[in-house]
Amino acid sequence: MSIRVKRVYDDRSPEDGARVLVDRVWPRGVKKEDAQLDDWAKDVAPSTELRKWYGHDPDKFDEFTKRYRKELESGDARGGLDRLRESAREGDLTLLTASKAVDISQATVLATLLGESS
Repeated sequence: MSIRVKRVYDDRSPEDGARVLVDRVWPRGVKKEDAQLDDWAKDVAPSTELRKWYGHDPDKFDEFTKRYRKELESGDARGGLDRLRESAREGDLTLLTASKAVDISQATVLATLLGESS
């Protein structure tokens, strides 16, 4: 089992396994039929408030990670996270985001969290 993070704009690779979009907002310029997704897990995306506060500012990444992990502990996010955990147990999983800065995205936080629980 491996968990990867890629941009939704990247082509599908044989090693991707299940491809899951983890953004709340559909990515610009991508047609749903062209996205090659297995799932769209909006429920695990950061809240609009947290996403706007963060703004992908590298200086805020550590605090974003703390706040985002807290959000993932409740409500719909918890159920979505459980589904991602199950997908990761079943085989390779690729978390997709539209973010240009993949290394400081919610997808990277999710991948780390999922890796900790495997």
